[in-house]
Amino acid sequence: MGDHLLLAVDLGTTSLKACLYQAGARLRLRAATARPLTLVTAPDGTAEQDPDEWWAALADAVPELLAQAGVGPAAVSGITWCAQMQCTVLVDRDARAVRPALSYLDQRPTTRMRALTRGGPRVAGVGAALAAPWLHVAGGIAASAKDPVWKYLRVADEEPAAFAGVHRWLDAKDVLIARATGAFVMSTDSAFATFLADTRDGRCAWSPWLVRRLGVDPAHLPRIVSMAQQVGPLLPGAAAELGLSPGTPVFAGGGDASLVGVGAGATAVGSTHVYIGTSGWVSTVADRRTVDIRSMMATVPGAQPGRANYFGEQETSGKCLEWVRDHLALDEVGVYLQTTERPHGPDAASASLIDYLTRTIADVPAGSGGVLFAPWLHGSRSPFEDPHVRGMFLNIGLDTGKRQLIRAVVEGIAYNKRLLLEAQARKVRPSHVLRFAGGGAVSDATSQVLADVTGHPVEAVADPQYAGAAGAALVAAWGAGRFPSLDAAAATVPVRARFDPDPATRAVHDRNYAVFADLYPATRGLFRRLNAAGA
Repeated sequence: MGDHLLLAVDLGTTSLKACLYQAGARLRLRAATARPLTLVTAPDGTAEQDPDEWWAALADAVPELLAQAGVGPAAVSGITWCAQMQCTVLVDRDARAVRPALSYLDQRPTTRMRALTRGGPRVAGVGAALAAPWLHVAGGIAASAKDPVWKYLRVADEEPAAFAGVHRWLDAKDVLIARATGAFVMSTDSAFATFLADTRDGRCAWSPWLVRRLGVDPAHLPRIVSMAQQVGPLLPGAAAELGLSPGTPVFAGGGDASLVGVGAGATAVGSTHVYIGTSGWVSTVADRRTVDIRSMMATVPGAQPGRANYFGEQETSGKCLEWVRDHLALDEVGVYLQTTERPHGPDAASASLIDYLTRTIADVPAGSGGVLFAPWLHGSRSPFEDPHVRGMFLNIGLDTGKRQLIRAVVEGIAYNKRLLLEAQARKVRPSHVLRFAGGGAVSDATSQVLADVTGHPVEAVADPQYAGAAGAALVAAWGAGRFPSLDAAAATVPVRARFDPDPATRAVHDRNYAVFADLYPATRGLFRRLNAAGA
């Protein structure tokens, strides 16, 4: 691409990252910066964000990014996006949100969901009479209160004044695209994740039957576009706000579930990557639509036609490390008093946190003295869906120290990834070597724990905390004709280090994992008694 750079914006839950990439024989990150974002939560399940804050963060980041790279606006040859998915952003004709965006973490129950999903035999909590045809058409069903359609309908039912101003229903990145270009679009992966699209035979188009059956206004649905598609030029007003050149091509980009794998270099059929950011997942590339209702897994459309990402999500992954920072590590002498934090680790986790964890857990024997941590701080998506389950430590004794607790958190995150890998193996064959991305992959200690717990060699990619942005840049470069295929583009992703499983840790991890796998079945009734009041 010569000196022409792609601006890739990664809109996460707790931070916005802006990156400049040069795509060539080796993908090169020229500059990167990040801005923190606010997530408003409440005990009733509220999880909301302000799209105006997203735009302001981008406008603040771009001048610094250009200064870092030593270039002017004309050097940016395209803008693309990677973002959190399953947000419900309801906007007016000027692409301004009529109310705060409903995060994928928002899990307020809705009367409409109960009414539409009750009665008779059930599939994943949805009445079979609806679930069977829904699954056939969409390749998945909205079985969780966290799914976007229930949030849309909750606003329709409970906030009529705001709902009256809705022009389009968008996902997180799409509201930024609308402000940048005036185009109201949604990428194929985000459209799939609404579970309102017909995805049979490789297509992705709104299903009139599902839209009507669930009570969605079809006028609110945007145009569906491919992730590699150029959706418009940057408008003059938006260019002035961002400090970029009017007319700069803007690409659709996609969700993190689709693009992190590209940024990890895992695009071939059968390749598997693991992500530890604020959330986390295991994803394997498949060449057919696959669903496992038992494990709450489905294939999310990929950037390449004919390929999809068989995806199992962990709601809180790196977020557990932030919890460690705030509640277990913050009082350690000198760790944070003497360190300036900068966004670098799992979305909002800092470089100092990663360094501290590396020093801390590397000296604690594998297995954390038999202490287990369940990383379900905000419920669970897969391999079981339960909004009531929460995190816990198990098997703490008088000799348990803080370092063992911290290592147990890292191991618990990895044990949950092993659960997801084993659940995926029922439908696809995960690759032997796992590509590792996200802020967790910055840490050698975390990478080694992942290898030891799963028994798979782990390849941590370079600049793993920016893997989503890297994937967006590669998809845009491919869409612009810079690469003959997305596989060729992904081959330019460098690996920073490989971690092979340590056989000496196998016995203790197998023992701990066997207990970990029994934790949810043994405790789900207790969590419901504690947390289901009023649900």
